[in-house]
Amino acid sequence: MNIKLLKLLAKDARTSHADLATMLGISVDEAERQIAELEREGLIRGYKAVIDWERLDSAYVSAIIELKVTPKAGLGFEDVAAQIMNYPEVESVYLMSGTYDLNVIVKGKTFQEVAKFVAKELATIESVTSTATHFVLRRYKELDVKLLGTDRDERGSYLL
Repeated sequence: MNIKLLKLLAKDARTSHADLATMLGISVDEAERQIAELEREGLIRGYKAVIDWERLDSAYVSAIIELKVTPKAGLGFEDVAAQIMNYPEVESVYLMSGTYDLNVIVKGKTFQEVAKFVAKELATIESVTSTATHFVLRRYKELDVKLLGTDRDERGSYLL
């Protein structure tokens, strides 16, 4: 497994196979073969663009939901996590250490839409014992991409 290749793709998945080959000191065919193998093995799960949604009129609201869960015998947290990740509103689900069990990142069109989803869907799951919702007010960096300070005003200063 080529960790350096994975790091390069994680930083910029649009890097051409020719450029990757040059950076790694391998042939283009070898770079393509390694990428295909990493995809087949499931180490590369997909490719995504990081979008600065706040710059669009059709922006959305996202929230971080902390869930306390009673794990099921023999299944642990996997059963409830599998159930939660199937909702289209859910972007990410993480098992956590500390004061709560699952961290769920949710998106919706409005604060009310997200609150309704939490109240009607997440909170009613049998294993969920409590929820705490934290709305994201501003994204500064996402997936190692800086979202702050990319716009300049007419004086050349970065806008916040």
